Amino acid sequence: MTTKIIWTKIDEAPALASYCLLPVLKSFVKETGIEIEQKDISLSGRIIAAFPEFLTEAQKIPDYLTELGELAKTPEANIIKLPNISASIPQLHEAIKELKGKGYKIPDYPEEPKTEEEKSIKNRYAKILGSAVNPVLREGNADRRASASVKKFAQKYPHKMMKPWPQSGSKTRVAHMQQNDFYGTEKSTTLQKDDSVRIEFVDSSGNVTILKDKLKLLAGEVIDTSIMNVKELRKFYSEQIENAKKDDVLLSLHLKATMMKISDPIMFGHAVYVYFKEALDKYSDVLNEIGANVNNGLMDVLEKLKKLPDEKRIEIEAAINKVYETNPELAMVDSRTGKTNLHVPNDVIVDASMPNVVRDGGKMWNRKDELQDCIAMIPDRCYATIYQEIIENAQTHGQFDPATMGAVSNVGLMAQKAEEYGSHDKTFEAKGNGVIHVVNLNNEVLLKQKVETGDIFRMCQAKDEAIKDWIKLAVRRAKASGSPAIFWLDEKRAHDREIIAKVNKYLPENDITGLEIKILNPVDAMKYTLDRTRKGLDTISVTGNVLRDYLTDLFPILELGTSARMLSIVPLLNGGGLFETGAGGSAPKHVQQLLKENHLRWDSLGEYCALVPSLEMIADKSGNVKARILADTLDKATGKYLENSRYPSRKVNEIDNRGSSFYLAYYWAQALAEQNSDSEMKARFTKIADELSANEKKIVDELIAVQGKSVDIGGYYMPDDKMAYAVMRPSKTFNKIIDEM
Repeated sequence: MTTKIIWTKIDEAPALASYCLLPVLKSFVKETGIEIEQKDISLSGRIIAAFPEFLTEAQKIPDYLTELGELAKTPEANIIKLPNISASIPQLHEAIKELKGKGYKIPDYPEEPKTEEEKSIKNRYAKILGSAVNPVLREGNADRRASASVKKFAQKYPHKMMKPWPQSGSKTRVAHMQQNDFYGTEKSTTLQKDDSVRIEFVDSSGNVTILKDKLKLLAGEVIDTSIMNVKELRKFYSEQIENAKKDDVLLSLHLKATMMKISDPIMFGHAVYVYFKEALDKYSDVLNEIGANVNNGLMDVLEKLKKLPDEKRIEIEAAINKVYETNPELAMVDSRTGKTNLHVPNDVIVDASMPNVVRDGGKMWNRKDELQDCIAMIPDRCYATIYQEIIENAQTHGQFDPATMGAVSNVGLMAQKAEEYGSHDKTFEAKGNGVIHVVNLNNEVLLKQKVETGDIFRMCQAKDEAIKDWIKLAVRRAKASGSPAIFWLDEKRAHDREIIAKVNKYLPENDITGLEIKILNPVDAMKYTLDRTRKGLDTISVTGNVLRDYLTDLFPILELGTSARMLSIVPLLNGGGLFETGAGGSAPKHVQQLLKENHLRWDSLGEYCALVPSLEMIADKSGNVKARILADTLDKATGKYLENSRYPSRKVNEIDNRGSSFYLAYYWAQALAEQNSDSEMKARFTKIADELSANEKKIVDELIAVQGKSVDIGGYYMPDDKMAYAVMRPSKTFNKIIDEM
């Protein structure tokens, strides 16, 4: 019987690393009853799958994401999911342009559809934007933690990126709204029976517009609605601009315009508008004519200006640049190119950017390429307060020490598309003054929100079965680790009150004897966790989906230097397993370096770590002894990889991802040669280990010799497979040994 592991084909640096690593993995599992198969769920793959009628037969590919979504609901599922692009609209435009250049006659993305056909095309693209992949595959709750070997290594060899917090004091702070944000307006209820609802907008004249119809809900399901009032949002941005000016600090905005693909680009757009108001108002007619969209950032405005005659373009650019003279300086994404925090919505993502503010001593980069104190704007209060808490902690107690920090793991509620943010098909921008209702089959209004023109409405849902499983997983982790499990839930927040009731109901159904399990609001939970962290004690954070996202970047970046080294296991509700391999936040920079210098600094440690529990699951379920041996020896090899510092260097002409994959293969073969549980595997891998050992210097020389020159992989969003393999497998000696296994 053959067991199949599905390896996802995704984007950017982790996709390039797979060209090197996958041939190794496929050769190692040969003749063990295990097969590794790749399925394309990359941004380009999702676009191609969505528009088959525009393509030739040779260009068409199946809708692998839907296929994997169905697989995730079966006990057979064994999926290794690498980080994929959560596409913003600018990224979507770039990917479409690249595909068209390759002869794919797919339609353009219609930002303002006029015909029915354009509306249909936009709806199809909507399913590709933002966090399109994760809700489909995550048919279980998340268990994210650093493996014991990774944490031990991080304490023994702490990363060198932490910068001290200034003893003279820091002006850095997190700024958030005080009223009329999502937190303040949230309403929530738990369904008593199965139902179907519609979301409707009733304007001030009583006209009804159906925003969403026939949304099926289950008994026990928690649903919420909330509003972001844009008048209050713009007022907040204006106040922070003045505060940053007064304090002489950088101004920065931290949202998640990728995952929260409807709400956050709108909130980003309001920040761009308020900051550049003087110039944008002056030329509003011209900017409307050329289709400039502040929701896509200042970069979109500057790009669209190229449509104008040079004289007019230069005049408007000068007006935009003049704004910088009177407004506070913006935090920079790239000071060399003048790219600010407000240029592109997907450049500064809160879960990756805020840990760096803590790591860098409360500072961000300014125009002179120097670190400077900042005001970090996180408008909504749902989670802004946790970042302010960790900043105050560091201002009081100094920088965290990776050599002594305890580990913070996470159990995250995300099964069955558990939502608590505005990224999905239930988020709308109010087209006028009125109310938005959630109405059930009996025409009863379950939830009601008063809105003004431009307000952002969102509805979220979490199913009872998913919540129950999440509570059970938290208890299981607390038992296995002996660490306290803290539910980060705020009784002052409507959604959380409903979840607290569920925790109180379902927790007694589990054996919690001798376990420390608490419910604390996020600020108190952060205080409690940081206190333990500084004492070197481990803590389990038990959170909803957004905090899962934020905390599993925050703590790993401080503890390990990167969240890509986290082990992310999703025990699927129907018995399968999804194994995620870390974060892809810095992947674009890695690709840029590869193209320029033929050096890929992406660390595939997350992939190595994810494969271990994937193989263990095969052994547990099928009794495949070879799978158990492969898992145990891969774990040993990973430990040796860390001990011998074989992870990629950031510098060209030193070991990169390809060298790391070689050493992982070498150490894995050695461990398989040393084991005595399977004589056949021992004999096979003794030969491989000897060959790799004899050729170590030659292989490493071949891998480093190609570096230092620019390379072409035939595309950013859709590399040419042949060209990418050639770049990522440059050692003929290593390839021969692996391919002949």
